[in-house]
Formats: sequence, structure tokens, C-alpha cells
Amino acid sequence: MEKKIIFIILGIILLVVIGYFYFYSKALASMWVLNKPDQSPYFVTTKPITIKNILLPKGTKVTYKKRNFWEKYEQEKLLNENDISDFSFAEGTALDWGGVPITSIVKFYNSEMKGFTVYADFDSLDKSKETEFSNLWQNCNSSLGITVKNTDDWSFNKQNILDVESCSVSYQRYFKDDAKQQKFLDDLYNELMKIGG
Repeated sequence: MEKKIIFIILGIILLVVIGYFYFYSKALASMWVLNKPDQSPYFVTTKPITIKNILLPKGTKVTYKKRNFWEKYEQEKLLNENDISDFSFAEGTALDWGGVPITSIVKFYNSEMKGFTVYADFDSLDKSKETEFSNLWQNCNSSLGITVKNTDDWSFNKQNILDVESCSVSYQRYFKDDAKQQKFLDDLYNELMKIGG
């Protein structure tokens, strides 16, 4: 009877040790694969084309949310426009968005939020074309979160823009009780609405 209990205890200990090493090895493996390549499907435009109400220049990388296991890496044709996750413009090619040169537009990750983030390249901004909007935006870094009515329009369409949701991580609408953050975003939105008119 004692031998049976000893074997049971040893079996339990062995299972615990195996389980520990299994999960430990999984954790190590995930650490080793930090630079796992992105397998998202994408298409690089071969000519100027209008998508999401934006005239994309040749060489724009259009990335999609992966829907099927066979859709990964570069595609030979455009995929479903509803699955677009971001636009990245070719190096040296910035697009004008509200008077500011931008390098990419990324759809909000949270599907409940209707909008996108635009990333500015302030080094390419002509000093003579600076505005109060671009100056405020530059004060908080390069990314600006925009909420919109129609998610099929990523252009600088003031009729479609509902709000400035964030400016980098420094200013977020999420922090409703932080009066300083809310005022900054209000000012940024108000100046955005003055652009072009």
C-alpha cells in the first residue's frame, strides 16, 4: 500500500515537472520569436489609384486584415476594401492630410471605434505652410487619432471627421476627467476644422 502511494506521489510530481517545463519552453519560444515576420496580406500599388477617397500614389502598400490562411504576404491584386487595415506610402512619398505630410494611415484596431490614426512626417513640412493645427499636432508627436462618420472615407474630409480622439499617447479622449487633455484635443479639433476655409 505504501509503495502504491509513493508511486502516485512520484507520478504527480513528474506531471507537475513536465507541465512546468512545457509552459516554460513555450514562454522561451515566444521570446525567441519577437521578430516574427508579419504575414498580413498586402498589395503594392503599381499606378495611382483612389481607395477610401484618397488618391494613393504608385508604390503605396495597402495592408489587409488576414481572412484566410492562404492570404498572406504580397498579393497580385487588390483584396476586399472592407478588410484594409492600413496604407503606408513609399519612402520619400508623403501624402498631404490637412496640410501636414503623412507617411501612413492605420485603421483603429478596436472595431467598435470608427476611425483611423494618421502618422505625420514633420521633417517634410514646409515651414511656410505651418498652421496652428500643424503646430498643435507637432507638440504631441506624430500620430493623430481621428473618429469619423463614414469609415470608407479616410481623406481629409471635414464633413466626415467627428473628433480628434487622440494625439500620440499624451492626449486621449478616454481620460474624460483630465481637463487639460480634453482642452488640448478640443483645441486641436477646432483648428483642424479651420483648415482650408
